[in-house]
Amino acid sequence: MSVRRILTVDGDLKTLKQKSKPVAGVDDELRVLMDDMLETMYAAPGIGLAAIQVGVPKRVIVMDLARGDEERQPRFFVNPQVIWASEEMQPYEEGCLSVPEIYDEVERPSRVKVRYLGYDGAPVEEDAEGLFAVCIQHEIDHLDGVLFLDHLSRLKRDRAIARVRKGQAEKAAPEREHAL
Repeated sequence: MSVRRILTVDGDLKTLKQKSKPVAGVDDELRVLMDDMLETMYAAPGIGLAAIQVGVPKRVIVMDLARGDEERQPRFFVNPQVIWASEEMQPYEEGCLSVPEIYDEVERPSRVKVRYLGYDGAPVEEDAEGLFAVCIQHEIDHLDGVLFLDHLSRLKRDRAIARVRKGQAEKAAPEREHAL
């Protein structure tokens, strides 16, 4: 397994806005991608990652909602789709590995039913609520070329992208010695 570079909005927005393609099925090559994505997500650290965030436009998501000292609970979603969403909406403060250090409230359906292929390629249908519902919808948005920023006003979105660009530029600037 290897850690891959996570694309960010300051330099990779065009790639992140691509719509990902469905995969024909789960094979060893796809499992290597999912394992790398999981390792990348853990290293970031994050709780969800879509393949497009590492530059691969395939409909693949990894997720682990375990907190703190809890045992890891990795999840794999191939060709995920929401097949039902509740009318009841719920706000949740979201962040994103592709939009570093930016958080804002997004309103989404509080419950959804999802269909996908698991790590072994077997079809799965399950209900999601709470953080799981938020995370799966956020990651499926990535597969459709939608960032959580796209759910915000244009002003908030533009400010967030400017803050990410400024933060990345500050990280890249060489440290200066004190002038004498």
